[in-house]
Amino acid sequence: MTSRRTFLVTLAAILAIPLSAKAQQTSKVWRIGSLSQSSAAAGGLYTEAFLRGLRESGYIEGQDFVVELRYAAGRLERLPDLADELARLKVDVIFARSSRAVTAARNATGAIPIVALDLESDPIARGFVTSLARPGGNITGMFLDLPELIGKQLALLKEVVPTLSRVAVLGDSAINTSHFSAAEAAARRLAVRVQVLEARSATDFDSVFEAATKGRAGALIVLSSSFTFLHNAPIAALAAKNRLATISIAKEFVEAGGLMAYGVDLKDLHWRCAAYVGKILKGAKPGELPVERPTRFEFFINLKTAKALGLTIPPALLARADQVIDQ
Repeated sequence: MTSRRTFLVTLAAILAIPLSAKAQQTSKVWRIGSLSQSSAAAGGLYTEAFLRGLRESGYIEGQDFVVELRYAAGRLERLPDLADELARLKVDVIFARSSRAVTAARNATGAIPIVALDLESDPIARGFVTSLARPGGNITGMFLDLPELIGKQLALLKEVVPTLSRVAVLGDSAINTSHFSAAEAAARRLAVRVQVLEARSATDFDSVFEAATKGRAGALIVLSSSFTFLHNAPIAALAAKNRLATISIAKEFVEAGGLMAYGVDLKDLHWRCAAYVGKILKGAKPGELPVERPTRFEFFINLKTAKALGLTIPPALLARADQVIDQ
């Protein structure tokens, strides 16, 4: 009788606990690792878009998840150590925010799920996934690697500068090889010569633009990488100083003073990567989540820069722009 009374008292006590309190006792606080080649200042707006995506997936920061932010601040040699640190922390998922970050995360762990945001790599050729539909390992996410975008960007430059005969292409051969090749192929079709320029440090900029001037380049294509995104403003300023029409993949480049951008919305891609993370936290396996590639592309023009360069943007081109900046 005593044991039965004790059982009933215990049961009543359990039933008296509010549901919210029981949920707090049993819910897991997920740890999300974020690995970026960029700096905290440059990546902050994108991080906020990622956090917004998690909130819209039903997760509350501090209650349902915490984010371990790791920024390499442009120092590539730091990425492997930062990735190893996240692996040692045993985070539940790693959000790798560049081609090099994905490589560092993959080298650090084969067990922790990795959500990639990589605008440069062919994920199959790089061995990140076995197929787009079924990645098969611990990596999934958003990959761009559409070299044909370079052809579109060059065609846009040609519309703005009809006499264009030489174009410089700024990138990094370690991650932009296919884009350099695509630029050369597109240039041949348009009877334009390509000058390949490489920069991996801000200290390279003076020599890069000096080479562009000596090569008589009339325009500059800025290839996508965390490095170029980190240095949008100085690249745009030096291009203007050297009288070069420019185009990039990022709207932020135009906002920083570049002439044009044709490409993707980086904030939107961070938001979409949050949906991947949310699915993984709910139990989905990364190897079974299909890789996505962006399908929506936007076109931006900075009219103030065009005027400073003495360029007239054709009305038909202005009409095609998603946004025209004139300030």
